[in-house]
Amino acid sequence: MSAAVPTVPARALLARCTLVAGLALPALSPAQDWATVPGPLKGEPHIIGKHGAGCLIGAQALPPDGPGYQAIELERERYYGHPELVDYLLALGQRLADAGIGPMLVGDLAQPRGGPMSSGHVSHQTGLDVDIWFRLDLPPLPRDQRRDLEQPILVDERSGKLDERWTDAHAELVRQAANDPRVARIFVDGAIKRDLCERQWEDRSWLRRIRPWPAHDEHLHVRLRCPEGQVNCVDQPEPPAGDGCQAILPTPRPEIEARPIRRLPAACDAVLEQ
Repeated sequence: MSAAVPTVPARALLARCTLVAGLALPALSPAQDWATVPGPLKGEPHIIGKHGAGCLIGAQALPPDGPGYQAIELERERYYGHPELVDYLLALGQRLADAGIGPMLVGDLAQPRGGPMSSGHVSHQTGLDVDIWFRLDLPPLPRDQRRDLEQPILVDERSGKLDERWTDAHAELVRQAANDPRVARIFVDGAIKRDLCERQWEDRSWLRRIRPWPAHDEHLHVRLRCPEGQVNCVDQPEPPAGDGCQAILPTPRPEIEARPIRRLPAACDAVLEQ
């Protein structure tokens, strides 16, 4: 586990700069610095900024395993989140266990203090995002065997259609993940959204939160809305009205390219430096 760090009240850090709607934009901090901090910055949980440009005080570690889930790739030190995200995952794991699904594989949440990652994500910076793999066929594994796991792609690149490994259990996983008022969006491949839309659901209101996005054909990306009282957390606008099931376009995997790190709120400098 990461070493303990001194307790610093969130308000003492925030006093170093004034956070307004525009959020001040200082010089960038290298992503590698955020990956090597000694641990979470203790204090009352406080989100600063937006999902793709922000940081986190008072992060909580997701337990490595529990009913209905097991966290993977633990060596990456990306299993931290706002306590609301940790609670969401514990509740989802229990629902899946009760439904006889899983265990689900929980991938990246955020780094100990959030911030940009050196690889893999543009978002996941405020402790409100998590990747959940579609792979549901693994038994509970020892923690040292949860790395370098195969992550099958379930959408055929040429046809844009789901392959035979996509099952009712996968569809129910997405429904269970979306069926929580804390969820703002869940990103999946367009073929997955189309399959969900074609199914007969008694309640279809959760489909609004399912958004097609490239390179989400082997995992779903859950994003929670800003928790109540987090005045410096910046939410995305609400998804458009309706279930989003009209004219779903293919979402081919994009070419891999380097993406610039977005500027962070000025208060994140203090979070990084403590």
